[in-house]
Amino acid sequence: MTQDELKQAVARAARDYVADRLPIGGILGVGTGSTANFFIDEIAAIKDRLGGTVASSEVTAQRLRGHGIRVLDLNDVDAMGIYVDGADEIDASMAMVKGGGGALTREKIVAAVAETFVCICDASKRVPVMGRFPLPVEVIPMSRAHVGRELAKLGGTPKLRDGFVTDNGNLILDVHGLSITDPVGLEDRINQIVGVVTNGLFARRGADVLLLATEDGVRTFSR
Repeated sequence: MTQDELKQAVARAARDYVADRLPIGGILGVGTGSTANFFIDEIAAIKDRLGGTVASSEVTAQRLRGHGIRVLDLNDVDAMGIYVDGADEIDASMAMVKGGGGALTREKIVAAVAETFVCICDASKRVPVMGRFPLPVEVIPMSRAHVGRELAKLGGTPKLRDGFVTDNGNLILDVHGLSITDPVGLEDRINQIVGVVTNGLFARRGADVLLLATEDGVRTFSR
């Protein structure tokens, strides 16, 4: 199977998961990225069951609206049953590196509200130790140089994501060369650097369920 076929398979499995577990009229959080896009296309078939969705980026909101799916402001939502999103890497503890699409801050906010976080990805994203994929860090523009120096002290090589501005008007530093053996500790340490909005480690709020697309079908993992 091609990677796109694996993404389509896991997107269908996530649609079925939502249809089975989200009450009719429930609110669904929707992530950002290529796998999330396949998921959005799939849930168009069950949009009448949804009370609405919360998008983790402007791009996701546009795609949802393009299918006639209602998009709500998170501030108007009291509860969210399920949040579905992809990952750039995920380890056995269900901690993730996310933010390849630059939506990490909004993704982290939506994940914090959701009762159940469902990660959808293909088997190439499941790794024993995270760090091969550069860790995104969203920073206030005036703090870019300072944050970069502090990140270098942690053993990584931060590089500015050229020509990219987040939906929040900030910059992304992608940190290369890390070996993330303590995801929770590193997440906390980076977030304490002045000027950091947040980083792409989802360890304190990891996935509750992983739907993993493999050549032999979609496997389900829970913590």
